[in-house]
Amino acid sequence: MNQVLKEAQLPAEVTLQLVQGDLTEESVDAIVNAANAHLQHGAGVAGAIVRRGGSKIQAESDAWVRAYGPVPHAQPAYTGAGKLPCRYVIHAVGPIWGEGEEDKKLHVAVYGALELADQLNLTSVAFPAISTGIFGFPKARASRIILETIRSYFSRQAESKLRLVRIILIDSVTLSAFSRVWDTLWPEKVS
Repeated sequence: MNQVLKEAQLPAEVTLQLVQGDLTEESVDAIVNAANAHLQHGAGVAGAIVRRGGSKIQAESDAWVRAYGPVPHAQPAYTGAGKLPCRYVIHAVGPIWGEGEEDKKLHVAVYGALELADQLNLTSVAFPAISTGIFGFPKARASRIILETIRSYFSRQAESKLRLVRIILIDSVTLSAFSRVWDTLWPEKVS
């Protein structure tokens, strides 16, 4: 069962949560997939999403790439969610560490996923730690970019319909990296 470990209030009446658990168990409007540009979902988060959600997700992804070509960092694709407990899967393409301009590419991937969630009129979305697995992006660096991007998005998007954004992390190493950055951005108030 997924467990909320930290929570912060963002502008535009949005709740941001840091959660330990399994992204594929999230009952939100959409989960974000850490995808590659060709939407081939074989390993990592993408593989887990297709294993749990079914082959329909891969079939829709293949159709998307045939229709629109490879998915750019700033403009995620989306598909149905198959057997997952959410409505959509937003396929955000994060950078591979070492390809150049990784920080910028991660920022636009996260920002683009939030924009797409708003275009779909969603109220809740859950993110993994994009690019920190097989793409090799350093966890501490990625956690800062992901959290700061989410915070800055809502400071600029007062009209957003999103009310809940969750960061879902399954492993303790990634969770520790995000938790340390979280505490610098939203220090706990002691009364």
